[in-house]
Amino acid sequence: MNESERNHPVKPSLRLPVVVSAAHAYLTPAVIEKLFCDHYRLHEHSRLGQPTQYLTEESITLIGPRGRLCNVRVIGPPREANQVELSRADALALGIDAPVRTSGDLEGTPGIVIEGPRMRLTLNAGVIRTRSHLHMSPLDADRLGLNDKDRVDVSTERNARRILLRDILVRVSPDYRLELHLDADEGKAAGLRSGDDVMVRIDRPGQPTARLTDASAGHGTDAGAHISEAH
Repeated sequence: MNESERNHPVKPSLRLPVVVSAAHAYLTPAVIEKLFCDHYRLHEHSRLGQPTQYLTEESITLIGPRGRLCNVRVIGPPREANQVELSRADALALGIDAPVRTSGDLEGTPGIVIEGPRMRLTLNAGVIRTRSHLHMSPLDADRLGLNDKDRVDVSTERNARRILLRDILVRVSPDYRLELHLDADEGKAAGLRSGDDVMVRIDRPGQPTARLTDASAGHGTDAGAHISEAH
């Protein structure tokens, strides 16, 4: 061990899964009733990696100025505010200028027409491209020396080729489990799919840069997470 390593010990590594999300929606109880029927309750299809969330059996259609996006899954449980999450490609296909936002930051966001089995209605706001983020529990955050709303850079490596994902938002909560969340465009650009197993490590204290190694990483292009090839 050299002098630098004594003064700046390497922090522990953590293994985490990647989740690449297709377009989906979180809806309020009132909107769910309008789209499906009175007193309607969502039907759970499967649990998601975050313990409080689940994929439902229900789906809706999104209708924008330029097109439609069908079979968009609803995520449960119901929320206090309606939120539709798109990739850049989805937003362009629909003709909606969806801003990159943190989940729940909906002020000034565009609306959209949504259609269910019962009726069609207009949401006045709530359409976003979700900022790429890293969920973790307080225990994992403590091990990595990170705090809620920190920003980190992560990279995927394969055969000495590294794809860098910049400005990943860290979200910390007792309700969270360790997962890296990307949208479909970002996952494709980084060569990552849901279920890929990756490692995240903070190399030195005071340097908020996480390195992430994946066995199936591929090529990258620009995307919402600021993806670039590192040399």
